[in-house]
Amino acid sequence: MIEAFRERLKRLNPQFIRFDELQTLQVNLGDLCNMRCEHCHVGASPAGCKVMGPAVMDQIVDVLAHRAGLTLDLTGGCPEMNPHFRRLLEATAGLCSRRIVRSNLTILTESGFEWLPAFFREQRIVVTASLPCYLEDNVDRQRGKGTHARSIAALRALNAVGYGDDLELNLVYNPGGDFLPGSQHALETAYRRELADRYDIRFNHLYTITNAPIGRFRDDLEAKGIYHRYLNLLATRFNPDAARSIMCRTLISVDWEGVLYNCDFNQALGMPITGGEGKILTIADLEKAALSGKELLLAEHCYCCTAGEGSSCTGALVA
Repeated sequence: MIEAFRERLKRLNPQFIRFDELQTLQVNLGDLCNMRCEHCHVGASPAGCKVMGPAVMDQIVDVLAHRAGLTLDLTGGCPEMNPHFRRLLEATAGLCSRRIVRSNLTILTESGFEWLPAFFREQRIVVTASLPCYLEDNVDRQRGKGTHARSIAALRALNAVGYGDDLELNLVYNPGGDFLPGSQHALETAYRRELADRYDIRFNHLYTITNAPIGRFRDDLEAKGIYHRYLNLLATRFNPDAARSIMCRTLISVDWEGVLYNCDFNQALGMPITGGEGKILTIADLEKAALSGKELLLAEHCYCCTAGEGSSCTGALVA
């Protein structure tokens, strides 16, 4: 039997199960997406109907205006497809130390979204883009036929406006199955060489992210009868050094309705942060949710963040 993640972390250091200091506000703009990837933990698709509206966005802008120095991290679904996406970025200009958009890349090749690269440059956005491999077959197998070619076209469009040079462009690798990422350093070296040689593409950093055993990925694992084997792999590869830096100690996630979570995985699982008497906390309660020492909501899926080199929204934790 696998030891409860919370108890394992507490035994290592009781402080590791508690919130430290808010550094990143990660905002999930909804589950609307132009793709339907098999590993997606939020179940995003073109049929997504959970879309953040301007009222919640206004609350987020107000929070950022009164809390200097935070990183704003926009995700989805496909965040660019939210009809108020541009408005939110324009409203947060100058309010954050860093603003990140997590892009699936293919959206940049869709009709009506050609303006995105120039807009990202104008707003000085950090683009963190999904590219699970530099090989066409591997990408198309995981994300759909034609995805690799469209991703390369999008990367070229970003390079053309300065990304990978004076503007930050990061790529994200995630495994194509029930295994852990390899060395982030080695993969970055391979990506840099192959993308340059094959397509003359430049980027700044590669982040490796372990697949969380939730959402469509869990459905696939269970269909193959290997869910518990994968969970055991994550637990067996538990790395105490990675456990020191788990992202939920410095990040709070906001869903499309403004409800707060310790991370995007907890959000997908419906595990919100609560206050006194079990009250679900929203963006209006951010100060309560971000109290130093507040206990984190942890479960077995959290093992994905501490396995091997560790995993977070900014890649490996001990690379």
